[in-house]
Amino acid sequence: MADPPKLLDRVRDKIRLKHYSIRTEQSYVQWVRRFILHHDKRHPAEMGAVEVEAI
Repeated sequence: MADPPKLLDRVRDKIRLKHYSIRTEQSYVQWVRRFILHHDKRHPAEMGAVEVEAI
């Protein structure tokens, strides 16, 4: 059985579906990557609303 797509691949797919520029895609993916690293490499689905919304 195939594994579901990874988070960053899903982000890229959604951005491409909206026809954003490649530079916008790269910026969003880098932002998500930094967000995950900032939260000790935890997937956003594992975090509570307070953690996701915190600055």
